[in-house]
Amino acid sequence: MSTKEFYRASTIKRVRRTAAQVEQLDRQIIEVLRQDHPQSVRHVFYRMTDPRLPEPVEKSDRGYRHVQERCVSLRRSGAIPYAWIADMSRQGYHVDTFSGASDFVERMAGLYRSDLWADSDYRCEVWAESRSIASVLLKDCQNLAVSLFPCGGFSSLSFVHETASQHNDSDDWRPLQIFYIGDYDPAGVLIDRSLEQEMRRHLSDDIELRFERIGINLDQIEEFNLPTKPRKESDARSQHIAFTVEAEAMPAGIMRQILRQKVEALLPENALAVAKVAEQSERAHLIQMAQFLYDSQRGA
Repeated sequence: MSTKEFYRASTIKRVRRTAAQVEQLDRQIIEVLRQDHPQSVRHVFYRMTDPRLPEPVEKSDRGYRHVQERCVSLRRSGAIPYAWIADMSRQGYHVDTFSGASDFVERMAGLYRSDLWADSDYRCEVWAESRSIASVLLKDCQNLAVSLFPCGGFSSLSFVHETASQHNDSDDWRPLQIFYIGDYDPAGVLIDRSLEQEMRRHLSDDIELRFERIGINLDQIEEFNLPTKPRKESDARSQHIAFTVEAEAMPAGIMRQILRQKVEALLPENALAVAKVAEQSERAHLIQMAQFLYDSQRGA
């Protein structure tokens, strides 16, 4: 059976891949992750649905499960590093303890960050519809020193209220820029509007709110030829939405690039380079302080 015949047949009935086909799928997954990581499993899945691939997978729950299973197998075998797959769905809660003051200062030295946004005219946050999307943006948000929030859809009113309260209680009255990334579907195009309205309801009138959806939108669907799915006929919301596109359908690298361009445009020129120099100096000072405390403890 040819690849095209298999792809068509697999949408009609269950067809078990041969060992050779599984090996080809594994090679495709490894290459996609080698070129760009980390990615969520759903990002990898959408890359594997490309019919131009030698071994595409079907756009279905079954296709997703197969890609998920192969990602698990490839990580367990060591074919791909665990860190190449991003997953924020299961986060632990930990308590840090220290052997002494010197241990505390030394470990905190590695966490020291210079304030990138001190001289910016804005403050900035990134909101994502799901943890899956947030997981591939986390490192870039950490690098750019912006807060990242997986919103969780319409059930996020408590989150919005708490976020607005934190801004209201601060002494920072700069405009607040929120960049949002979510699905393009009848629910997804309403979620960000609902979140923005709720945020405006609780945010102080003294703080200007700028809320921008930077993905997924119609222009991106056309520009990047993102895979679409028919909308559910039973969904009466947003009748102008003719089809749906999940945010994970956009390649993770492109999503991160769009985000970085938007965020960096708000920072002063060379802010990242200046901050790195300042961080090195401050961290060295903290390490010296830790050594002084260690020597004092041993002398005591």
